[in-house]
Amino acid sequence: MANIASDLATNLIPAAVALSALMIVSLVALRGWRDWIQLKRDELAAGHISPAQDAAVPHAGSRIEIADLKERLRKLEAIAAGVDL
Repeated sequence: MANIASDLATNLIPAAVALSALMIVSLVALRGWRDWIQLKRDELAAGHISPAQDAAVPHAGSRIEIADLKERLRKLEAIAAGVDL
């Protein structure tokens, strides 16, 4: 009987410690996530633009669209000039 109790205690203690550590890490990560979301909400409410998205620098999508329009314009000019692409 004592052997079963010692085996149970040997297995239960590390499991409880691991579960407690996992709970602590999860709670810290959740708190960080909530704080980050709140920061983003505050930035949106204040109307601030993050430094990575400067107003002078166009977004990647708009740069792709501009490049596509330039390519189409080049092709149309070539067609108008009679050059075969």
